[in-house]
Amino acid sequence: MSTITAKDGTEIYYKDWGEGPAVTFSHGWPLNSDAWDGQMLFLLQHGFRVVAHDRRGHGRSSQATSGNDMDGYADDLAAVIESLDLDDVSLIGHSTGGGEVARYIGRYGTGRVAKAVLIAAVPPIMLKTEANPEGLPIEVFDGLRESLVKDRSQFYQDLALQFYGANRPGADVSQGILDQFWLWSMQSGLLNAYYSIKAFSETDFTEDLAKFDVPTLVLHGEDDQIVPVNDSARKSAQLIKGAKDIYYPGAPHGITATHQDQVNTELLNFLKG
Repeated sequence: MSTITAKDGTEIYYKDWGEGPAVTFSHGWPLNSDAWDGQMLFLLQHGFRVVAHDRRGHGRSSQATSGNDMDGYADDLAAVIESLDLDDVSLIGHSTGGGEVARYIGRYGTGRVAKAVLIAAVPPIMLKTEANPEGLPIEVFDGLRESLVKDRSQFYQDLALQFYGANRPGADVSQGILDQFWLWSMQSGLLNAYYSIKAFSETDFTEDLAKFDVPTLVLHGEDDQIVPVNDSARKSAQLIKGAKDIYYPGAPHGITATHQDQVNTELLNFLKG
C-alpha cells in the first residue's frame, strides 16, 4: 500500500492518481478516501492530479490512540502534502474533512494552497454554545457516542439513511450507496470513530476561516440532516472573504454521491476558473 508516516509514527494510507494541477480530498466521518472516488476519477479525466488519504484510524490507515482531533487531522494532511511535495494544491473537504481543511489553513497557512472547497462541512462549529446558540445540543452528540458503542454496525446502517436522505418521501437512493456507507464505516476503528465525534462537533473553526485568503467554494444541501446548513455553510460563507456559496434545494448531507454529477461540474468549473 502507499503510505506516509506521520510525525508520531502513524501510517497514513493515500491514493495518488494522474498528473496535472494537484487536488487533495479530505473525507467525512466515519468513512475513508474511497468516498471520493466519483470525484477523483472525474477530475483525473479532466487533467488533474488527485490525492486522497484515509484519516488516522479510518480505512487503511493505522488506528492511532492519539491525535484523534482536528489538530492531528490537519497535521496528517500536512504530512501528505509535504511528503508528496504538492504546491498550488486545491484542498477539498467534505463534512469532517471540511473541518480538516479549515484547520490545515489555520495551522499552516496557504503557502502551498491555490483554492479551497468545503462541501457539507462542519465549520464554523456544530455544538450549541453561548456564542453559537443555533448549534446542536451536546445531548445529540452524546447520543451518537452511546449508539456507536452499543451497536456500531446497526448504528451505521441507521445513520446511512439520514446521511443520504433515504428517509425522505420519494427519495431515490440505491441500496448500493447505503451498503458502501456501512462498509466504509465499519473499517474505522471504534476508538477513532468515538473520539472523532468530539473533534467534528466541538471544534471552533471561526479563527481558521478568517485565515482563508484563497478562492473558496462552499457547497451544501439545504436538507442536510447531519450538518444543518444554516449553522454551517451559510455562516462559513460569511466568515470567508469572497467565498462563493451554492446550495442544493432538498439535498442531503452525502451530496458527493446523491448529486455526484452536479458536484463534479461545480468542482471542475471552480478549479478551472
